[in-house]
Amino acid sequence: MDADETGFEITQHQGAWDIRMWWPSGPVTGGPQRITIEKAQDAPARDVARGISTTVLRRLDLADAVKTAHDAAPNLEGKVREITETIEEAGKTAGRLLAHEGVSVPYLVMLSAVYVQMAGTGASRPVDWLAGLIERRPETVRDHLKKARRDGYLSSLAGKAGGELTDKATAVLDSLPDAAEAR
Repeated sequence: MDADETGFEITQHQGAWDIRMWWPSGPVTGGPQRITIEKAQDAPARDVARGISTTVLRRLDLADAVKTAHDAAPNLEGKVREITETIEEAGKTAGRLLAHEGVSVPYLVMLSAVYVQMAGTGASRPVDWLAGLIERRPETVRDHLKKARRDGYLSSLAGKAGGELTDKATAVLDSLPDAAEAR
């Protein structure tokens, strides 16, 4: 099993194939969100040439993988809590910027950075959560994120929460004394 800041992966070996199953960080509530099947490093060329068979798929032990992932999830709770605290502190910083400067460039960039982090963790309804952090209505936060997109600080992902900070936003973040760690 491998872990990183956004999720973890469990690998099963079936014949000539390695099956990797990935879950996002946080509580395991079901099966993996991504399954990747690749030839194993020591796979015989003739088995690989035949391709992935239904037998390989039937032998996939999803129940064991879910159990292993569920057992591993408590070990990741501390890391998730730490990431959440960092995001919440950055959100509060964005709120302080709004209170002191209004809808300024530093505020829009900080808001965007926190939003990108929240969406990246798979947070449910990140705009609502962010609105609570900065003590504003979700509609207000949505409008501010739209302005950040229009002003070139935040890219968009069609049909889903998130995006990426642009180079323009990164330059602003780097110039802020306390906000650089928000990324």
